[in-house]
Amino acid sequence: MDNTRCRQFFLEPRETYHRQYEALRAFFVEGRRLKEIAQQFGYQESSLRVLVSNFRNQVQAHNLRPFLFSRGAGDHRDSLVSKRRSVRRRRRSPTAARST
Repeated sequence: MDNTRCRQFFLEPRETYHRQYEALRAFFVEGRRLKEIAQQFGYQESSLRVLVSNFRNQVQAHNLRPFLFSRGAGDHRDSLVSKRRSVRRRRRSPTAARST
């Protein structure tokens, strides 16, 4: 069986969060140099350095976010919450808005 496309999925990720995951994995697990990883995954070396630093901070704070899951659902929920808040603000009467 030809696994070329499956191999490419890992070696040439297209989605942003997948690229970040693979770049961080290459740094922390494989011990590769930032310059080499940045070239492979299309990052500036300085941007990758920031990504590594942010990841370290997240690990220390026990605040890891999923990489490979779509954030669309979360973003959608967040936008619904902000829409509800703005609707509530608009529903206030002009006199109630002045008193706050």
